Amino acid sequence: MRTIDELSAALRADGRRVTPQRQCIMRHLVGNEQHPTVESLHDAARAEMPTISLKTVYQTVHDLEALGAVRLLDLGTGSVRVDPNVEHDHHHLVCTRCGRVRDVPVVAADVLPPRALRRDFTIDSVQVIFRGTCHECR
Repeated sequence: MRTIDELSAALRADGRRVTPQRQCIMRHLVGNEQHPTVESLHDAARAEMPTISLKTVYQTVHDLEALGAVRLLDLGTGSVRVDPNVEHDHHHLVCTRCGRVRDVPVVAADVLPPRALRRDFTIDSVQVIFRGTCHECR
């Protein structure tokens, strides 16, 4: 993920304001490999800024997604997850007990449908989700 300064510059270049609230949210995303939910980002930001709204967090992550700085994931865990790792192609391991999410490198060519099924279909992206139980929950 880009640095806070790079994200701030990208937001400004796109005509968006860089508020203290957005900077706080970005601080909680940079280097975060836990795939936080939007709600957990809100909780973390509220510890620093008690009046920050959930709407502000949602708007910020959607703006960052529009810039290609994060991916928003629906992994079937009940909450939207934020993935700041957009530099490297990867897929996800999801623990069905605790909801923990980890990145896993997978070569997408290995999981594509047979050529006959792709004849009249253009694949824009591939998302593989492995579900199971993490070692902490076993």
